Amino acid sequence: MSSSVDQRQTQKSRRNRRPIGRQLLCPVHQDQILRGNGKKYFLHLLSAEALQQRGMPAKTAQLVINAYPVFVLSNEWLEELFCEQCGSNHWCHITKHSPGQYTVRWAPQHLWEQVAHVDPIVANPTVSEYTRNQARRHQQKRVDGKRFYG
Repeated sequence: MSSSVDQRQTQKSRRNRRPIGRQLLCPVHQDQILRGNGKKYFLHLLSAEALQQRGMPAKTAQLVINAYPVFVLSNEWLEELFCEQCGSNHWCHITKHSPGQYTVRWAPQHLWEQVAHVDPIVANPTVSEYTRNQARRHQQKRVDGKRFYG
C-alpha cells in the first residue's frame, strides 16, 4: 500500500519539474504581473564607457570593444508588455540578473538609440500610406472641434 503512495508522489514530482514562467512585475503597480511574450530588442553597445557604466573594469571594457566593435547585451532588452491595471501596452527595459530575477522599468526614448535596425522616429516602411491614414482616422476632427468617428 505504501509503495503505491510513493509511486504517486514520484509521478507528481516529475510532472512539476516544468519551469515556471518569468514573473515580471509592473513598475507602477508592484503586485501586478505584466503579460506578453513579444519580440525582444537587445541593446547594443559601441563604446567602452558604456560597458564601464554597467560595472565592467576599464581595461576589460576596452579589450571587449576592440575585439567586438558592436557588443550585444544578452541580459538587457526592450520588450512590449501589457499591464492589466494600467490597461495598456508599455515598452519596458528589462534587465535579467539571474534565472528568475528581472528588473523592469519603463523604457526611456534614448534606449532606442542602442537597438539595432530600429528607428522609432521613422514610420514602418512596409506599411502603406493608406493604412497609416486609416489608423489615424479616429483622430480627425470636424470644423466645430468634434470628432467624425466615436
